[in-house]
Amino acid sequence: MSRKKRQNGADKPAATVDGYNNFTAKLGSNTQNIQTGGTYTPGYITRNRVMLEFSYRSSFLVGAGVDAMADDMTRKGISISSQLKPGQKGKVETFWDDAGIWDGINDTLKWSRLYGGALLVVLIEGQDMSTPLKLDRIKEGQFKGVMCLDRWMVTPTYSDLVTDYGPHFGKPKYYKVVVSQQGIPPWRIHHSRLIRMEGDSLPFQQAQTENGWGMSVVERIFERIEAFDTATVGTTQLIHKAHLRTYSIEGLRAVLAMPDDSPAKAGLMKHMDMIREFQTIEGMTLMDSKDQFATHSYSFAGVADVILRFAEQVSGATGIPLVRLFGQSPAGFNTGDGDLENYYSRVNSLQERRLRRHIRWLLDISWRSQFGEPLPDDFTFEFNKLWEMSDVDRATMASNVTTALATAVRDIGMSQHAALNDLRNLADVIGIGGSITDKDIEDAKAEWEEPELEAGPPPEIRAPVPQKPTGDSAANRRDRGWFVRWFSG
Repeated sequence: MSRKKRQNGADKPAATVDGYNNFTAKLGSNTQNIQTGGTYTPGYITRNRVMLEFSYRSSFLVGAGVDAMADDMTRKGISISSQLKPGQKGKVETFWDDAGIWDGINDTLKWSRLYGGALLVVLIEGQDMSTPLKLDRIKEGQFKGVMCLDRWMVTPTYSDLVTDYGPHFGKPKYYKVVVSQQGIPPWRIHHSRLIRMEGDSLPFQQAQTENGWGMSVVERIFERIEAFDTATVGTTQLIHKAHLRTYSIEGLRAVLAMPDDSPAKAGLMKHMDMIREFQTIEGMTLMDSKDQFATHSYSFAGVADVILRFAEQVSGATGIPLVRLFGQSPAGFNTGDGDLENYYSRVNSLQERRLRRHIRWLLDISWRSQFGEPLPDDFTFEFNKLWEMSDVDRATMASNVTTALATAVRDIGMSQHAALNDLRNLADVIGIGGSITDKDIEDAKAEWEEPELEAGPPPEIRAPVPQKPTGDSAANRRDRGWFVRWFSG
């Protein structure tokens, strides 16, 4: 059915102008000025895998823009803050180090940022990759590690999508491995056996152009990096021409027009060789009285400011401060601490949004493979802080924490085992408390829960004596000035 004619009789839509416009001065939108000729066009660099790889290998800025965020998100690891059985925490951490779990997560983050998508596959021995992963069927010793596959190494099943509600809803159900190098079998991997990571998220219509994947982080910063490289290469060319020497010779064109074996041309070249030989800081230049010799120097004033402005644009495009991206110390009164603190806060927010759920899932698999049981219900962990305090700040914070815990135990009835547990959890930050063992906490808990009898009546004859020591009878504790327990006898 054809569209009805508009009331004004126009067959085509008429362009409208919104906002401020001054047609006489050619200011504003659609006023035929230079600014109105600008627009934005899609680059689709994410699709060009070869260009992404070449830029990653050749440009240190592309490499830093891809690697810095992934390295910082996995550099410090996590701290398990739950109450566990003795030895469990150390055994899991040792397994993660031996199996290279953090390395696999780091690679997946990097290639998802470079290509726009990557997968982290869990390797469960004795199970079919094409079947759904059942956590309760993981036996002890089955989890062997992880393997990273970028988006170009697999072919998702776009016609077979996940229909179960959840974080995987609408995503491909299977991923077929298309690269057989390094002994990787042509697996058909079920989505429940992998972690899918994407680069920069795209709106729905644009995500369809990338086959459901995200966008490479290089696509947004590519133009700014090209501008920075152009500025630096141009400055390099200026250095070669910073000091030019000119030598004026009468009748030079006539000499150059002569044959190469002519005496005049041979004499000219011999004269030039003589000048290069004797023209040093202690020598002199011999020339004809009609010849002219001159030097020209170039000033580099302002070039450093221009390069710095381009570097700031690259830093803004990547979201990484100059002190982290370029590895240079801040100049002037800026220490760079504020920039790094804001950057680390952004890294922490990305850890919480994009890593917490995946790491807990990997910890659950590791726990079942190590101990044959699921994670405890109260299992929690925290990402270790990237900000490193100075020795003075660390000592001050350690003093404040220990004083606060001692006050809480003495004045408000906080249990000693809870204080010891809190102190151990903060050991990586304040530098003390790392030697507290699970046995120390259990002993403190047992002592706290046993009732006190110092101020009570004496026990009956031949009644059993409690095992809990009093404040002044314990071998490893100072005299608290309490009543002495009555003993039978």
